[in-house]
Amino acid sequence: MKIFPILFISVSMIFFCRADGFSFRCGSGLVTTGDLKIQVLETCGQPSSKEVICPRITSACPSTIEIWHYNCGSNDFLYGLTFENGKLSREENEGRGSGKSNCPGK
Repeated sequence: MKIFPILFISVSMIFFCRADGFSFRCGSGLVTTGDLKIQVLETCGQPSSKEVICPRITSACPSTIEIWHYNCGSNDFLYGLTFENGKLSREENEGRGSGKSNCPGK
């Protein structure tokens, strides 16, 4: 049958393909790797808190890393969106959320 080679190739592609980016859902909106801070702000609203990190110990900071924390409530998680030089670079689950959700649509 000709369907088995096609099925085998399709399944193999799934295992060998790698996703370089991610998506974070904010209500009906979606933000992805490479989005600017203003785009994330428009889609997700104000974060619960912000953290600014300078990767160097010296007073001059050539690149700034900023982490926006979104508390999506006790029925969801606390998420950290990391921005490097103003662009979204990473999303991490930081544990269980608490209280009322600060995330649109959740």
